[in-house]
Amino acid sequence: MAPIHPEITYAERCNANEPEKNIIYFTINAPDINGEPKLEIKPTEISFAAKAGDASKGVPEKEYAFDLQLYDEIIPEETKKVVTSRAIVLVLRKKTPKSEYWLRLTKEKPNRNWVKTDFSKWVDEDEQEGAEDPTAGMEDQMAGMGGMGGMPGMEGMGGMGGMGGMGGMDFSKMMEQMGGMGGMPGMGGMPDFGAGGDEGDSDDDQVPEEEEAIEEISTAGAAADKGKAKESSLDDVE
Repeated sequence: MAPIHPEITYAERCNANEPEKNIIYFTINAPDINGEPKLEIKPTEISFAAKAGDASKGVPEKEYAFDLQLYDEIIPEETKKVVTSRAIVLVLRKKTPKSEYWLRLTKEKPNRNWVKTDFSKWVDEDEQEGAEDPTAGMEDQMAGMGGMGGMPGMEGMGGMGGMGGMGGMDFSKMMEQMGGMGGMPGMGGMPDFGAGGDEGDSDDDQVPEEEEAIEEISTAGAAADKGKAKESSLDDVE
């Protein structure tokens, strides 16, 4: 199997007065790499080789490789690296601080067709002031993906250990550990709608009493009307 070139994307920063701001964001887009890739960084050259894929899992196997001559010199020992499942991100330190970008990434002209500008990280030279570092926090995020260590206030769940899919979660046990939700702050326990079945019929029991009271009032009113009628007839007779 002949090795193929992975896609490389890059973006620059420069500053004539602050050497640490003269960098190149160099991303090797090579997903599903097996093991540790071979990566050699020299002042004017970067070499890379790796195998990827797993036929037993239905992921096509590939071999990646390239040797890239850089346009100018870098400081290899100042390189920062972050490896993800999709790519290897390098932050290369340019050797010579300048107020302008390199004319191109590679020594040969023009750039190879698998070397492209990373527009997600690129800013123009006159717009660098205040621009965010696109790799800031990447190392911390990768370190933090090893496990979430339990969410505050939910100690009974014992840590989620890098979620990795929720297929193994037993919700019945979770509810038991959480005390049927009765112990969750602010909820004051969930009402038991199935309890107190006899009390639920109390409204129906009260209806006949109300009807009897209405009948009594109606009967009393009718008797009073009859009394008045009799008095009126007696007056007429007199």
